[in-house]
Formats: sequence, C-alpha cells, structure tokens
Amino acid sequence: MAYSERDYGGDFGWQPSLEEVDLPLSETTFVVIDLETTGGSPRDSKITEIGAVKIRGGEIVGEFQTLVNPDSPIPPFITVLTGITDAMVVAAPKIGEALFSLFEFIGSPIETVLVAHNAPFDIGFLKSAAQSLELPWPKYQVLDTARISRYALSRDEVINFKLQTLANFFGSSTNPDHRALSDARATVDVFHGILERFGSLGVFTLSDLKNYSNRVTDSQRRKRHFADGLPASPGVYIFRDEQNEPLYVGTTRNLKNRVKSYFTAAETRRRIHDMISLATKLDHIETQTILEAEVSELRLIAQFKPRFNRRSRFPARAIAAKLTHDDFPRMSQVRGLHLLERSDSWLGPFSSRDEAALAIEAIYEVFPIRQCTSRITLKSMRTASPCALLDINKCGAPCIGLQSTETYSSISSEVANAIENDARIVHGKLHERMRDLSLHERFEDAALVRNRAGAFAKGAARSQRIRSLTEIKEFIAARKNGNEWEIFLIQSGRLITSLVTKSSPRGLIEEIRKRSEKLAPSDKSLPASTHEEVELILRFLYNNQIEILFTSEPWQSPVFGGEYLRSKLDENRFKSESLGYKEDFSNSFELSRRK
Repeated sequence: MAYSERDYGGDFGWQPSLEEVDLPLSETTFVVIDLETTGGSPRDSKITEIGAVKIRGGEIVGEFQTLVNPDSPIPPFITVLTGITDAMVVAAPKIGEALFSLFEFIGSPIETVLVAHNAPFDIGFLKSAAQSLELPWPKYQVLDTARISRYALSRDEVINFKLQTLANFFGSSTNPDHRALSDARATVDVFHGILERFGSLGVFTLSDLKNYSNRVTDSQRRKRHFADGLPASPGVYIFRDEQNEPLYVGTTRNLKNRVKSYFTAAETRRRIHDMISLATKLDHIETQTILEAEVSELRLIAQFKPRFNRRSRFPARAIAAKLTHDDFPRMSQVRGLHLLERSDSWLGPFSSRDEAALAIEAIYEVFPIRQCTSRITLKSMRTASPCALLDINKCGAPCIGLQSTETYSSISSEVANAIENDARIVHGKLHERMRDLSLHERFEDAALVRNRAGAFAKGAARSQRIRSLTEIKEFIAARKNGNEWEIFLIQSGRLITSLVTKSSPRGLIEEIRKRSEKLAPSDKSLPASTHEEVELILRFLYNNQIEILFTSEPWQSPVFGGEYLRSKLDENRFKSESLGYKEDFSNSFELSRRK
C-alpha cells in the first residue's frame, strides 16, 4: 500500500459542510478515485486495486494506491486488460483494511468532494464493499467527470466521452492504462481541463458547478407539456420542428416516463438540448410490444433520417465482403446488403471498410484465390503477366491460363463453404500461422493474423445469423409477459405484426397466418427488410424466453460456422502457454475498456 500526503491542513474543530459554505473551486478539496475490479457488477465482482489523488487549488497534495486481495480468482481477460494477476494480490490487504485506509486518506465528507470517471461504477463498488463490512457510507458529495464533460465539450470536439478520449483531448500527462492510480491521475488532468472550460462560463464555486451540470434549460421547462397525456405503454415518439420535419425518433417501453425524462436534469446530452430547443411538437405511436416499437423506430429513422439521430439513418451504406460470380471468382467489398443475391456467398455487415479488408485478408491467408481485380478472358491471358503471388504459392495464376475454370472453381467452392457453413479450415490454418509467428517472436504479425481471423469470424457469424432468419418465409413465436402472451409474426426477417393476448397463443396460429399480409417472393439476401431489423429481431429472440409456434422452414445455423470460429478464438486468447505466445503478444489484443 502506498500512501502519501504533503498537506494535512485544517483543524479538527467544528466547521460547516461544503453544502453550507459555497467555497470557490480553487479552495475546495477533491479526491479523484479509480478502481480496478474482477468484473462489471458489485453483485458478483470484487475490487482488486484502488487509486486516489487528492487535489486542491489545481495542485496534487496527496496520492493513495493499494492492491486489494479479492479472495477469488481474477478472470483471465481482466488480467490481460489490467495486468493484475492472482500472484500480485495474494499478499495485498483485504477490502476491509484497504477501505479503512482509503476513508482515512479521503477525510471527512464535510471538507472533501469525490470525483470519478463514470462515478456510479466506482462509487457503487465502494458502497457495496462498505455494506458487506457493515460500515456506514460517509455522505460524500460526488462529481462524475463523464457526466460533466458532456456540458464542457461537444461531439464536434470529441467522438465520445471515454476517459482515454478525454485524456487525449486535454493532453493528459498520464496515459490511462487500466491501473487505478494511472487512471486517477489521468482523470485529474481531465477534471482540471473541464474546470478551465467552465471558468469561461462563469462557474467558479462548487454550487455553480453542481447547478450548471444539473441545470434544466429554458427550452426544457417550456416544453414539459409534450409529455402530457402520453400512455405508459411501449411505443415510438417523434420530435418535430416548426416545419413538421422529424428532428429525433426514439423508442421506449413507457412513453410517458421516457418523454418526461427529456425535460429533467437527467438529460445531459448537448445535442438533445439543441434538439429540444428546435422542437415545436411531439408525435407518438403506441405499439403492442416493445419489439414492434423498436422495429418501427428503425423504419422511421431510415425513412426520415432525422438529423439528431446518430444511428440507423443509412442502412443501405452497410459494407459486406462477397465472392464474385466471375469465371474466376474473387473477393470484393460491396456497399449495401440489399444488393446481395440469395445465391451470393458473403460476410458482414462490417463497421468499416478496414474491417471488411481484414476479413478478406483472412481468406487470402487460407485459400489461394486471386487478388487481382481485372476480368480474366482468353484474350487477356495472352498478354497478362503473373504477379508475385504465384511464386509464393498464394495463387495459381488463372490470369495466364495456368488454372482451368474447373480447377479454380473447386477452390472458390471451398471459400464459399467456409463463408457459409464450415470455418474449421480457417481456424486451423490461421491458428497454425499465429503459432509459427509467435514461436519466432513475430508477435505483431501474429496479432495481425488474429485480427484478420476475428474480422472473418465476426462477418461470418453475422451473415449466417441473418441468413438463418431471412430464409424462413414464415415464423411465429410467442413470449410470456406476466399474465399475457406476446405473439410475433415474422416473414423473411421482417416483423409483420405483433399482438398481446391472454389466450393460449397456439390457438391463434392459423388465424394470424390467414389474416397477415403475404410478402412477394424475392431472390435477394434481404428480401423484406434491412439487416438492422433482422439483427434486432434476432437479438430479441435470443435474449428472451421465446416459444416457437410455427416455422415454414427450419431455423438453423451451421455448427462449425462463424460462431464456432469466434468461440475458438476466445478460447485460444488466454491459452498463451499452449500456443507459445508471450505476454506482450497477448496484451496486444484489442479489448474494450469499461471507462
């Protein structure tokens, strides 16, 4: 445990609390806290490290750091993320001792304000630990830099409000690296940067800061009546401007409560404040179920493209990677999944062209198909020259006639099979390639191969899931919700209707089928809806206790497809000993952080 403080000032007599005396921010003592934990919830996870920095008047006056023995194994992915191992915490203090020392460092809630990035996470763990020890939680005032940064910065300045992004923006001298003290130091720099921004807005005292970050704008106050008369049921709401153009489309399980929240201090997004200032009207569409509401939201966003919605405005721009239908097929990127035919072998959708390129490179690693883009004909073969891929056995050079269409088609059929059905050959060859590279200490190259495998696995898993539903012409499912049944009719991946009934859903199957519209046959991979709608429906079906009432075709996915490859990659990620990886290679994997 490391504990140091260079300024113990103050006396031990009575003094008024910070809430009673409105101190200037320059005279307020703040303690910036960060935790590392074994997971994301205090219900089933424990603290492994605590870091804290005490600041006053823009200067650091003390630091606190300790590892904590969680009395349970640290999950491998947490070790990869933080570098904290079971061996490191064996001799560390238990949470009771660590918490007592932390409280001593922080001092009285009368004179200290806590600061954290995503404060509900850190403070939630600390409160849970105190409760488990039957210790009263001191009534500290808490500031959340993730929250208040939304008032200081716009999306034009930062793409998100993660700690790493903000630390880069404010030029922090410490890089957040998933260790508690480093992250706390970075948060100090972010906090100081935010306070400088607020200074130009007339925010000089603690109460100024609290009022500013909890303010309700004049537009919000004037337009609270938008929520009047709304039902407490699922649905879609649409904010409109004075020309009746949609500004923003949203969905919710409870229309009344959700719309009311836009006119309270809980709404901190600057773009939403800007939207509300322009809104003159709110429309709503009540739906039978939340799935119907979410699907309606997607369709309305795609139709109107409201300027304050960020996602789902342009589903036709999604990127896929497909095998072409030439005499000598090759991989190609396409924008717009709606253009794909049912007979196409394709991967995706991908979040970017770079990700799609990685998936295609995975195929090039495994299969000797051509990488050139020119059309191969008998005439072109007379003047073409082979590229270097022929010399390294990565291509059989059909461009100069060294491969017949029959020989080449056997290879392209293997590619199509790997994309659509069986990824085991991709896993086997890329796994072997990563192992060989790591044994030769070429860890960056091995990491690149793994990123290619990951992109291929992601694209294959998504395309196979989409096909699994779109190939079913008619699908009826039901979900028990309290005393009622929710019934959903889906055709070729499109939600046709949903209804709520207290009757047995099986007695309504034939009636639903007779009364529903019938979609026209189509040869497209997405015959009736966007990929976003299909994936939304799939998430709903997977994440709820669904009873399948009827399917015109089997609902099935390949056993050894993209999900199989993803599971193998996750399984191998932490088997560094068996694969021969060194620690620096394992740590090169990109992992999402909680901050």
